[in-house]
Amino acid sequence: MTMAVTAMPGRSSAAAGAFLLTGIVLAALTEALAGTVLSLGRGDIIGDTAATPDEFAWLDIGYITLKLIGFMTAPWLMSRFDPRSVLVAATLAMGLASGIAAMTARLDLLIGLRLVQGLSGGALLVAGQALIFLRFPRAQQPLLQALFAMGAVVAPGTLAPALQGWLLDAEAWTWIFFCIVPLALTATGLLLMAEGPMPAKGAPRPFDWIGVALISVTFFCFTYILTQGSRWDWFEESRILWLALLGAAALLAFLAQQAMAKGRDLIDVSLFGPNDFTFAFIVSFVAGAALSGSAFVIPAFAVSALAFTPTAAGGLLLPSAAPFVGALLLVALLVQFRRLPPFATVPFGILTLMAAMWLLSGSTSESGTDDMMAGLLLRGLGLGLLFLSITLIAFGHLDDRRLAGAIGLFNTGRQLGGLMGIAALQTLIDHHTVANLAILGANVAAGKPAVIERLTAMTAMLAAKGMDAAAAGRAAASLLGRAVTGQSAVIAFDTAFNAVALLFVVAAPILVAIKIGFARSAKARAAVAHG
Repeated sequence: MTMAVTAMPGRSSAAAGAFLLTGIVLAALTEALAGTVLSLGRGDIIGDTAATPDEFAWLDIGYITLKLIGFMTAPWLMSRFDPRSVLVAATLAMGLASGIAAMTARLDLLIGLRLVQGLSGGALLVAGQALIFLRFPRAQQPLLQALFAMGAVVAPGTLAPALQGWLLDAEAWTWIFFCIVPLALTATGLLLMAEGPMPAKGAPRPFDWIGVALISVTFFCFTYILTQGSRWDWFEESRILWLALLGAAALLAFLAQQAMAKGRDLIDVSLFGPNDFTFAFIVSFVAGAALSGSAFVIPAFAVSALAFTPTAAGGLLLPSAAPFVGALLLVALLVQFRRLPPFATVPFGILTLMAAMWLLSGSTSESGTDDMMAGLLLRGLGLGLLFLSITLIAFGHLDDRRLAGAIGLFNTGRQLGGLMGIAALQTLIDHHTVANLAILGANVAAGKPAVIERLTAMTAMLAAKGMDAAAAGRAAASLLGRAVTGQSAVIAFDTAFNAVALLFVVAAPILVAIKIGFARSAKARAAVAHG
């Protein structure tokens, strides 16, 4: 897909560039709000729509599946229409779907609207990031990509949960969708006001109907498995097994079809090889698992184990936005003005994230926001040191023709990595909660002196508050059971925090080995070319 910058009359280039960049960031923010709306609002939406858990699951499955399809098809759209038009259309579609979703409690309509939100969200993220690369000089990309990451990465991981938690407590879940509408309209207005030089549409390509159909089946199967597998105990349920087989077959058929396609392929296979993009694509899985996994497990721990309100749970991640943004800007300035190689900050990001998760693994049922603050701040710092670097590694040396396809693939890897991270942590928490409850329950057996002493003290306390002796005894036993269940959950969540830290212990040496191998391969190719 060849892109060219075409001059358009109008405002000064600086003003047009500012309008364009602000519009892109606000458009990315609409996706951040829409993409995370179900994380804290699940219970409220289920209550208002009278949906069963199986019915409600389609809101998530549909959104994620269509978002992944949007990542893959956005490059084709940008070959048919200019990138700004694609971005404006996707942003308006997101705003319209969100506005309608805020006014209905019909589950079938909400599912359809979530499909529109997912497809438009995937398209606007690819078109927005590609437009920054195509519209602005490469020398300015580190700082500009850091600003884009604030809407595309920082917001869904920190700001969106805090806003959503407050809206759920103060108003209703519909207000989350209402908030997206003015953001989408403002973003659209700014994009239309950006009348400076714009990249033209690429060389038109035929639409790969077969490839899209095969990859859509693949994405649907894998999304269903990763989002619902833990509920059905994975392959113990026949539907999960059959979907896994269907998804694997569709993926193999898609790869074979792409290899045989001549000019009609959906993905650019030339992107892969021993190069920077392949390395960054691999890292995107790990980074996605760390970002989405930690963004899932921290509020879940606060709500289920610490009994936080949605506002408090959502606000728990908010302080980490400051070090996240600070690290993004620091990396951008070092790369842009000091010519620091982007890879230099990746090890520091990994080590910082490991330290953050290790600190959070020491949380107890008595922990509060202050006790977890050090780990939360380190998490933000580590993510900031990691995400911008892998973005610059992935796209820093790509030509404009391959850029949109590379961005779509990179985002697909990050999204799938996030799904895998959340699925693994959910399964770990579920299994360890049951196992911990069995172990703790065996040690809290009737007749043990410590148990008798605890029950006696609790019964006496309840009796002193006016309960009769029999009722106080039953209530004391119930409270002790709840304490055991709560402690089982706390230990399970601490295990999950440790699991995220251990992910990097395993992944870091592998990533370093891959990077060294790619570097040696590049030197060997250069030696052959000059020899």
